[in-house]
Amino acid sequence: MAAQEATVATLNDALELPCGQILRNRMMKSALSEALGGRGNGPSDRLETLFRRWGDGGYGLIVTGNVMVDRTQLGEPGNVVVEDERDLEGLSSWAKSAQDGGAPLWMQINHPGRQANPLAARKRPVGPSAIAAKVPGAMTPRALTAAEIEDIIERFATTAVVAETAGFSGVQIHGAHGYLVAQFLSPLANQRTDEWGGDPARRMRFLLEIVRAIRKCVSPGFAVGIKLNSADFQRGGFSEDESRDVVAALSQEGLDLIEISGGSYESPAMMGKSASASTLEREAYFLDYAKTVREVAGNVALAVTGGFRSRTAMAAAVAGGDCDLVGLGRPTCTIPDAAAVILESRSEKLVSPSVEFGLRGPLGLVSDLKALDGALDLQWHTDQLHRLADGLEPDLDRQWWRTATSMLNRNGVGAFTRKRG
Repeated sequence: MAAQEATVATLNDALELPCGQILRNRMMKSALSEALGGRGNGPSDRLETLFRRWGDGGYGLIVTGNVMVDRTQLGEPGNVVVEDERDLEGLSSWAKSAQDGGAPLWMQINHPGRQANPLAARKRPVGPSAIAAKVPGAMTPRALTAAEIEDIIERFATTAVVAETAGFSGVQIHGAHGYLVAQFLSPLANQRTDEWGGDPARRMRFLLEIVRAIRKCVSPGFAVGIKLNSADFQRGGFSEDESRDVVAALSQEGLDLIEISGGSYESPAMMGKSASASTLEREAYFLDYAKTVREVAGNVALAVTGGFRSRTAMAAAVAGGDCDLVGLGRPTCTIPDAAAVILESRSEKLVSPSVEFGLRGPLGLVSDLKALDGALDLQWHTDQLHRLADGLEPDLDRQWWRTATSMLNRNGVGAFTRKRG
């Protein structure tokens, strides 16, 4: 791996993954939930337009956002769902739209668990335990049975097989940001006492079984990665020590890439909401943690996403061997060719707006502003993706209240309340 070589790696260097796949540089377009699924939750022409734009953006790797493995459990309206080959033609066109530009495209596959939007699928969310997330509008989930857990594991594997058949170059399991895999890892969300919970080893079993099921079903050259929290930044929650143990276990499972992130919609560290001033100045929110797992990750490549904005910080992280890939999320919504901008030295720094609510006094009486600001910021950037998908340029002057209206239209008034039972 690059981190073990004697020479100093640069952002422009290629990277060979354990499966043999070669990335042309160290810039990764990280997953962003596009919410651009078409009728029946299949891929759409708008998705192809968006990914064609990213495909020409100079990235070494591009990862889709939030493809769901179960159409009865959606994270939000507009999620693409892959349960079988019914949308194979559209999936193939989607894969081609990005990969024609020279970068492999990986499908991020996910189950929202208790973060499912009941308005999207009109089903009660499920989770490891019947414990609601502490976010606006959260509904208490139904605890999964052991048989349902086994079924979800097989769903992940089925989705990965369809992705490979459609021409995607790999999959990334979403194990961060409070979704189902992260819920199983968390002692706050997973309070089971059976073989799927009760101690750290049993809480990580769900993830390990998903990885094993996928690797068993796909070809050796098909990449398998995961997005994993360094911690969930909640008292009594998934800790950095537990995360390191998960990385050590994953290093024995034939993975190609571990992308380090952190937080959840309860504590949105992935958006810098919990970062110290020194961390924000250094830019990369989770780089210190990445340094501590470099050895235990073995030959699995490491990516760090969250906070990178300047070429100097990105280059230093790769040159120092702290990570092999630099992940870019929100900047790619307003600068779709962000990788080329950095690699060609067109700009030293990527400017990425941060959006928060006005009317803070009144809103603070009815909702958790930190969680609400995180949701607004995500939706604002999603609005920019939708402009790109329509062939338009980003609108950096878009006002917060316009995005708040989008949130209301998509998620209902529950998005602004403290809790829905």
